[in-house]
Amino acid sequence: MSLLELDDVSVTYRIAAGEVPAVRGVSLTLDSGAALGVAGESGSGKSTLAMALLRLLPRDARVDGRILLGGEDIAAMTWGRLRAVRWAEASIVFQGAQHGLNPVRRIGDQIAEPLLVHGLAKPEGARKRVTELLEQVGLPAWRARSYPHELSGGQRQRVMIAMALACSPRLIIADEPTTALDVMVQAQVLTLIKELVAEHGISLIMISHDLSVLADVCDQLAVMYAGRVVEHGPSAQVFHDPRHPYAKALAAAFPTVGDPASRMAPQGLGGDPPDPMQLPTGCAFHPRCPVALPECASTDVELWPAGPGRVAACVHVRAKEEAS
Repeated sequence: MSLLELDDVSVTYRIAAGEVPAVRGVSLTLDSGAALGVAGESGSGKSTLAMALLRLLPRDARVDGRILLGGEDIAAMTWGRLRAVRWAEASIVFQGAQHGLNPVRRIGDQIAEPLLVHGLAKPEGARKRVTELLEQVGLPAWRARSYPHELSGGQRQRVMIAMALACSPRLIIADEPTTALDVMVQAQVLTLIKELVAEHGISLIMISHDLSVLADVCDQLAVMYAGRVVEHGPSAQVFHDPRHPYAKALAAAFPTVGDPASRMAPQGLGGDPPDPMQLPTGCAFHPRCPVALPECASTDVELWPAGPGRVAACVHVRAKEEAS
């Protein structure tokens, strides 16, 4: 059963210079207990899409299309209903825990706040729940008395995960939860997320620019470029055998552990992501694409079947499928 459905979702920011299309026609589904990874460079629209799921965007953002959480339209919710949904049914682990935590409040009080706001516990019960949550994320109970500046980056990220779990939501959105963490701490946080999601049967949307991280944690993977999904399918297949040239470039950008050749000769991608206010005609990726055809400059290819359970928006994929 689908817990979350996105139907032709677009997000446009209104600024003085005009309108900026940050997300363009994204359609995705997430089943209960499943994990979906969303990958792409900075500016691809992945974080904007995540914020749109719980109406956390600023007022200058317009959201079109439908976002259904448990069959309920997010856009049609009253503020009271939306307040009840946030944290209790769907929670978010924000990018950069240092900015997601209140610097002048103790950690325990911040974890307990959603429990008290939603009436899920009295103060004494909330304190017991905080102790349980801290233990679940690998922190000692006495850390409840600490302030954010007294914790390391990895510990603060664990606190954010504890807050996201506090009200036992059905969905957790993790927006680049390992940003600015060293490799060892990153591995610990990722292992923690995998274990907690599996243990509690929680659905997960995880956002990152690192395909290897998402392939390790998620069942499905969606690759975004210039506000659109350009490839979507089972995460292992998308990572190891990407069909869209942009997905191939992302997968090749990270060296393979144990392979000296890939470590000494990393493969980058030339050029920069396009300005969303001045998107190229045709396929938005064609100016940077190493296998672009003349028609790519004028033909904007929609998502096309690229194998069982897979789609990709590329003329080469379309040609191969039409020929088979």
